Amino acid sequence: MVSCQAYPGEPLRHPETMAQMAQAAVQGGAVGIRCQGLSDISAIKGQVDVPVIGIWKDGSEGVYITPTLRHARCCAAAGADIIALDATGRPRPDGRSYAETVHALHDEGITVMADCGSFADAERAVEAGSDIISTTLAGYTGEREKTDGPDFELLGEMIKAFPDVPVLCEGRIHTPEQLHQVMEAGAWAAVVGTAITHPTSITSWFVARLNK
Repeated sequence: MVSCQAYPGEPLRHPETMAQMAQAAVQGGAVGIRCQGLSDISAIKGQVDVPVIGIWKDGSEGVYITPTLRHARCCAAAGADIIALDATGRPRPDGRSYAETVHALHDEGITVMADCGSFADAERAVEAGSDIISTTLAGYTGEREKTDGPDFELLGEMIKAFPDVPVLCEGRIHTPEQLHQVMEAGAWAAVVGTAITHPTSITSWFVARLNK
């Protein structure tokens, strides 16, 4: 799967551009798209025929990936097939627990993916009934050291502990070789973002190598 996102203030931050990026990724073989924001979800869903994982980032600290039930419902209304939520134990803006949010979404027939930053998050997510669990937040919540590539240790722990739950690897998959390792480790699926759809970062990698 490919994550098509652009950050605020960047030249590519436009729904039509992200939809074109998603189309290009699907033509290249992507079997799913992850995207951010209601406009992008709607634009992309109208252009691809693969599952769309939708999120709504609101804020920049704490729980900001689809932080409330309202955000999740809006992503579903925009057309997302799967809604990804921050599954950490941090306080959520609407006061609901992660489990309460998941249960409410399931009551509405919405498929939920848990963005986890630690094994404890994965345990919480599975207990809440999450349909998919992922390593998305590993290295970004202060609970685990940020690895140079994918967090293979956490991925392995999640796969071993929850054999009946789809485990998705996301975060810092920068090469085809790393992707191969992830899938060989037993991941149900993987999301590659920056290395495919963020030219600013990719260019900086080349520049940094030249400057060494």
